[in-house]
Amino acid sequence: MIRRTTDLSAIARAGFDALIDVRSPAEFAEDHIPGAINLPVLDDAERAEVGTIYVQQSKFLARRIGAAKVARNIAAHLDGALKDRDGSFRPLVHCWRGGQRSGAMVSVMDQIGWPVTVLDGGYMTWRRTVQTALYAPDGPWRVVLLDGGTGSGKTALLERLVARGVQTLDLEGLAAHRGSLFGALADRPQPAQKLFESRLFVALEGLDPARPVVVEAESSRIGARTVPPALWAAMGRAEVIEVSAPVAARAAFSARVYADIAADPAALDAALSRLPKHHSKETIEGWKTLAREGAFKALAAALIADHYDPAYRRMSARRDRPVLGRVDMADVSDEALDRAAGAIAETLSQRERA
Repeated sequence: MIRRTTDLSAIARAGFDALIDVRSPAEFAEDHIPGAINLPVLDDAERAEVGTIYVQQSKFLARRIGAAKVARNIAAHLDGALKDRDGSFRPLVHCWRGGQRSGAMVSVMDQIGWPVTVLDGGYMTWRRTVQTALYAPDGPWRVVLLDGGTGSGKTALLERLVARGVQTLDLEGLAAHRGSLFGALADRPQPAQKLFESRLFVALEGLDPARPVVVEAESSRIGARTVPPALWAAMGRAEVIEVSAPVAARAAFSARVYADIAADPAALDAALSRLPKHHSKETIEGWKTLAREGAFKALAAALIADHYDPAYRRMSARRDRPVLGRVDMADVSDEALDRAAGAIAETLSQRERA
């Protein structure tokens, strides 16, 4: 018997052995339920071909040709990705709206004898769930912002806070971007906005709303991705823990963290060329010269002192956020970051006990 559900809570999703998305690879790449596997019943080219026949020739012909392709693809999945699944296999299957594509897959699975469930409304049920949570006027999260100048090790601090049992949310990790002109990751393209939101929703879903969650202070955009309204509102009213370190120390840390872009002269030159126009041509050319000479610590120090820190001060002056604590580091070494993470964890613990 084919079961049906609209329950996409974390507990409900965990009750299935697999979440199977039968949409095309392009649809899956734009967004999907995190953890789902893509077993398309029509690939991108096949979907386009069937759609063209449906519009330009005959609905009947499109359905016949489409059915043949769907049957072959389902057979390939049964002989491939699903071949080792035994009779107890419990999948949740969906397509775009819970229509013909998922219907074809679940009909075969039901005939095999698998206890299969179809997601009513398909992917759009998931998308509505995400939008309801992230586009609401207000969110339930108790955000604490970790703020500080460029190179002060905020992302590294988040990792250390996790090890100390502190709830954190790594927006840069979810967006696959380090949040600056130099933040693109060569080996990890940014997810589409919808997929970023799906990943963010799942990360937030796993948090305890009664406890604070530490988030790195960001602008509303991380690379090309936008922080959704509900979380942005929570960040706007958050308390702040400020971290600081001398420019030279932050420059040395930045040179290590951004070693990948430093090793790509073309990418580094392109990033420097995208700096705001209020920097003179002579200044930017001087920075490019440092890059060509391999003087990356000096370049980082100049960018921090003359570009990032002034922007940070301007932005801080416009904010009116309560400061929960301050942590000053003499350098941004592993030892200093460990000590800073301990101090931050203690500040949060005192805040919870108060």
